[in-house]
Amino acid sequence: MEQKKEAKKAAEQKTPLASTEDYKRLEEPYEGPVQPWTRWGPYVSERSWATVREDYSADGSAWDYFTHEMARSKAYRWGEDGIAGVCDRYQIQVLAMAFWNGKDPILKERMFGLSSSEGNHGEDVKEYYYYLDSLPSHAYMKQLYKYPQQEYPYADLVDTNRGRGGQGPEYELIDTGIFGEDRYFDVYIEYAKASPEDLCVRVEVCNRGPEEAELHVLPHLWFRNTWSWGPGRKPKPGISRGPEGPNHVCLLSDDQNSEPLANLPFEYRLGPRYFYGPEGGQPLFTENETNFEKLYGSPNHGPYVKDAFHRHVVDGEDCVNPEQTGTKACLHYTLSVPAGESRALLFRFTDQQMDEPLKDVEWVIRQRRAETDEFYDKIHPPKATEDEKRIQRQALSSMLWTKQIYIFDVHAWMDGDNPALPPPESRKYIRNRHWLHLNSMRILSMPDKWEYPWFAAWDLAFHCVALALVDPWFAKRNLWHMLFEQFQHPNGQIPAYEWEFSDLNPPVHAWACWRVYEMEKELTGKGDRDFLERSYHKLLINFAWWVNK
Repeated sequence: MEQKKEAKKAAEQKTPLASTEDYKRLEEPYEGPVQPWTRWGPYVSERSWATVREDYSADGSAWDYFTHEMARSKAYRWGEDGIAGVCDRYQIQVLAMAFWNGKDPILKERMFGLSSSEGNHGEDVKEYYYYLDSLPSHAYMKQLYKYPQQEYPYADLVDTNRGRGGQGPEYELIDTGIFGEDRYFDVYIEYAKASPEDLCVRVEVCNRGPEEAELHVLPHLWFRNTWSWGPGRKPKPGISRGPEGPNHVCLLSDDQNSEPLANLPFEYRLGPRYFYGPEGGQPLFTENETNFEKLYGSPNHGPYVKDAFHRHVVDGEDCVNPEQTGTKACLHYTLSVPAGESRALLFRFTDQQMDEPLKDVEWVIRQRRAETDEFYDKIHPPKATEDEKRIQRQALSSMLWTKQIYIFDVHAWMDGDNPALPPPESRKYIRNRHWLHLNSMRILSMPDKWEYPWFAAWDLAFHCVALALVDPWFAKRNLWHMLFEQFQHPNGQIPAYEWEFSDLNPPVHAWACWRVYEMEKELTGKGDRDFLERSYHKLLINFAWWVNK
């Protein structure tokens, strides 16, 4: 009788969420190393410049070694950044948005913010953007970016905050008066998957100001630079013009001629992919290569470099590839939006060649929106008010948006990529010299993809408890990653954060593992004993380290 009661209770507990379309996606059986519905997601950082991973300086001054000013011209080694960016599971390829209001001195390809020495109270992003919605599978996502219509006040933000010397409040973007008379654009970016490999995209530009205003919209498609590192350059992937129709233009990307990632125990490729946009978009092409001439006064590997679109659109330079090939491409649209009105652009990024790719994009987006409503209706507490439901939904969606692929091989970073050009010897003694085993290509929950675009072990533990409400599978994987042999130190310590993995974080990992186990059991009716046992054995080693420490 008791067993029947338990079985009935388990079935009742599992029914609400298990009936949703997104829960079914995550439970679909699959073969291979990557769950199909989570292969593409918001795994792109919002800041990769000024991180420890990109710091090859002699003194460890990451903020000074790789600045925001350099970011548009210098190819990243350990991961890309962008606005509302999505990428595949191992970040072979990235799709992200860029904008220009016609007045900025910089093409807006990434979020701007202040370094520790510039900010009035440490590093601080100086943009306004909001994660609005997301499903655990990322079959639907929505983000809002607020872009001023006047020249962005970069120098004012730096000078005023630095001048306050740590006293008084931070000087924020809204304090500059740049949003006066509502002269700004609300840019809504939506992603909806028609299938695991088929992403529909909608970009809506709303003019909140009193007059008609112009905005350049440039969705960027590029390959992460995996070919420039090491003693010799490797074969590159490529992007070119794709098949076009009467109502659309197309970019065709292919990684078949490049070398697969060397540190995976299986061959991982994307194959040919098509990025479709509405007619009128001007395709532009360059290479995701460092502009050595600008940054260091030395010759470039070729005539086309990473900052070509900025120089072409903003400065009017003739610097894009006329042969229309490269490893970085975009479609350039210029929208004139009347006061108080909006304009929308539809795109599609897929592995299938289509005759009418944009025809059903709006339908797919509406369908996934409805499924997102259904999903969160099962999550909300029965007695929650409408405001409380909206707060919970956006908070959980923000947690899902803040996933990021964390690519870092400490041993390779310490030794340098090219034996002929080793890093300064001094940098081996600055930080993380006891963590040469740490090697990550994991999707992890970040504290913040701009201010803290690197995992912190105790932040991650708390994140996983919150994420277990909507995605216990991801929560368990993240907790286990910290205990895996490529993360946990042989002495039992769990890595703290990249500025110094040997620093101490409060010992909350065991509590998080147990809490997530209980939450999944309550959610699904079944506890994952295997996860608990595996974690327990590694946590015992961690406990021994704490006792000895």
